[in-house]
Amino acid sequence: MALLQSFAISSPISHHSHQPYSLPGLAFGGVHTSMRSSFNGQSLCLPDSRLPRQSQTRRMPRLSIMMIKPTIQFIQGTDEQTIPDVRLTKSRDGTNGMAIFKFDQPSVFDSSSEVGDITGFYMIDEEGVLQSVDVNAKFVSGKPAGIEAKYIMRTPREWDRFMRFMERYANANGLSFIKK
Repeated sequence: MALLQSFAISSPISHHSHQPYSLPGLAFGGVHTSMRSSFNGQSLCLPDSRLPRQSQTRRMPRLSIMMIKPTIQFIQGTDEQTIPDVRLTKSRDGTNGMAIFKFDQPSVFDSSSEVGDITGFYMIDEEGVLQSVDVNAKFVSGKPAGIEAKYIMRTPREWDRFMRFMERYANANGLSFIKK
């Protein structure tokens, strides 16, 4: 069993506010965000080396790929600010596994009355969205105290995709891996 824990280290990420250049027929990312979601990522501009250079004075368009800050949401468009404790299990043959996320006093409880109801568990990064509906709220004396969410991986491909998300999320939020 493995565990990811928070060490209150914040990752300095610079924010750029320029418009991306897009080419017809090409789609980047795979994450569709609503108007309520704030972009918390970084734009990466790359020169498009496939286009021929026409002249030194004419400026060539640059290809921009949006680097989305990995985030977790319970209500689409509203990022969860609380960093969870995460436990991972994997079968002996490596074909499947499960991640259990535990959030103590998540920020979604503060904003759910204004924004809406919890609709699921969404892990969002530059590759797209991983989601689960296995979300349970814990109450103490009738007041919400925490959330436990489970994400099940049924194939090695799903496990690899989840681990890529967790590596990005851990780097962005100061988490470290502890093997038990």
